[in-house]
Amino acid sequence: MLTVQNIHKHYEGKSLLRGVSFKLDKDETICLLGSSGSGKSTLLRIIAGLEQAEKGQVLWQGRDLARVPPYQRNFGLMFQDYALFPHRTVAENIAFGLRMQNRSQEEIEARVKEALNTITMSTFADRKVTELSGGEQQRVALARALAPKPRLLMLDEPLGALDRTLREQLSQELRRILRETQMPAIYVTHDQEEAFAIADRLLLLHNGVILQSGRPHDFYHHPRNVWVADFFGLGNLVPGIVENQSPLQVSTPLERIQANCTGHPPKKGEPTTVLFRPSQACQSAEDCENHIHGSVVDQVFQGDTYQITLKTNHKTPYFQVQLPHPVEIGQDLVIGYHASDVLCLQDENGDQ
Repeated sequence: MLTVQNIHKHYEGKSLLRGVSFKLDKDETICLLGSSGSGKSTLLRIIAGLEQAEKGQVLWQGRDLARVPPYQRNFGLMFQDYALFPHRTVAENIAFGLRMQNRSQEEIEARVKEALNTITMSTFADRKVTELSGGEQQRVALARALAPKPRLLMLDEPLGALDRTLREQLSQELRRILRETQMPAIYVTHDQEEAFAIADRLLLLHNGVILQSGRPHDFYHHPRNVWVADFFGLGNLVPGIVENQSPLQVSTPLERIQANCTGHPPKKGEPTTVLFRPSQACQSAEDCENHIHGSVVDQVFQGDTYQITLKTNHKTPYFQVQLPHPVEIGQDLVIGYHASDVLCLQDENGDQ
C-alpha cells in the first residue's frame, strides 16, 4: 500500500534521516519506535505531506505523492495533544473533517454515529470536549481521524500524555479498533511496551536509519546488537573477549561463559558482549553450563516473580535475575544459565 524509499532529511545542519526505506502492507500496523530526536515524527510528517524530504520518495500503490498536497492524500493524522476544538461538542469535533470534505448532512450524521460506536462513546455526542477526561478526549480524537475513512491512519505519540494505567487500557482498545477497521496504520512512539502491544511490525529508528525491523518477538529473541538490547532493556549486558569459537566461549569479568550466537560468531580474541535475560535463569544452577556468583543486595516483588539484584565484583557490580521465590538480603547465590540462553551480541552502536 505505502512505499517509503530512501528518505533523507536535514535539520539545523544535521542529518536527521539517512536513507530510510520501508513498505506498509494492507491491514498492517507498523510502529516507528525510537528515542527523542530519532526522526520518527519528522518521517511521519513527510509521509503526510506536511514536510518535504530532500531526497527520496513516498508512494501510495505505486503512485509518487510528491505533488499531492496533504488534504488530497486522504491520510488520517492524530497528534499527541489531540487538537480538539474546545468550543465544540464531541459530535461536532468528529464531524469536522467530513464537513471539510463537503459530505452531505445525512452521511455526516451516519459516520459520526458509526465512529462513536467504534470508540464506545455513543452517549457522548452532545458533550463538550472540555468536560471529558484525557482518555475520553483521546478516543474522540481517534474517532475524528477515523470518521472520513482515511486509506492510511497515522498516530503520533497518541497516548503520551496519559498515565500508565490508562495508556495500557487504551493501547489494547486501539489495537482492537485497528483490527476491526482493517485500516493500515503507522504508529509513532518511544515506549517499547506500547509498541509491543499495538504493532504487527516494529521499525527501530536510531541515528537516522532503521537499525532493525521485525515482529515484536524478533527484537526480544534476536536483538541485532548491544544498542538494541540496551534500548529494550532486555537484561544484563556483560563485555568480554572470545576465547573459543566452537563451542563459543567468552572470558568476562564474571566467569568464563559459554554462549550462543545467532549471527556470525566473533573470532577468537575479538571483543563482544553477552546478554543474560533475567527471566531465563535456571531453576537449578547445577544443571547449567554457566554459573554467576553474587550476594543479594536488593529484591522487588513483581507478582509472579521477585527481581533480585546481585553484587558480583567491581568490574560488573550488579546483576539482575528473576526468581519465583524470595531470598534474604546479604545471602550468597549461584545463578545458572544454559549456554543456549546466553546471547552473544555485536558491539556496533548503530552508527552507519
